Amino acid sequence: MIWYVALILLTGAERIWELIVSTRNAKWAFERGGVESGKRHFPAMVALHTGLLLACIAEVVLLDRPFIPALGWPMLVLALLCQVGRYWVIATLGRQWNTRVIVVPGLGRVEGKGPYRFSWLRHPNYWIVAIEGIALPLVHTAWLTALVFTVLNAILLLGFRIPTENRALEALRA
Repeated sequence: MIWYVALILLTGAERIWELIVSTRNAKWAFERGGVESGKRHFPAMVALHTGLLLACIAEVVLLDRPFIPALGWPMLVLALLCQVGRYWVIATLGRQWNTRVIVVPGLGRVEGKGPYRFSWLRHPNYWIVAIEGIALPLVHTAWLTALVFTVLNAILLLGFRIPTENRALEALRA
């Protein structure tokens, strides 16, 4: 259990690093006339992602979830692959990557590079987040956290975030 808690804490530290990069990229974008969309749903996203990490630990500790090697090791590999995918997205988008929806007029949409070269894979970062939201809790059999996060994440992404991002990106083409 100690190793699992360490994994979750390291994941939390990585998320803090992402927020630092995101804040720096937002400043850069705003200096170039960037326009933010979806401010109202952003606090819910932060709460959901923070809640995921807290719930992973809480479920394992409070409900005494076991580590089942046949499930835990493959889920750990999948969670680590999600980190690789996340960094691939961040590297591909460069300064345009952000945890918020900010578009800079004149920059255009990133297409044809990194994971964005696969036309069948729209919004690769959100797929990565969805997979990680299942894998990370299941490393230590926190199935309830995986289930609740998946449902809430789907509602937030499909109902708010992706439509907001699509509208903002389409505005670039207009």
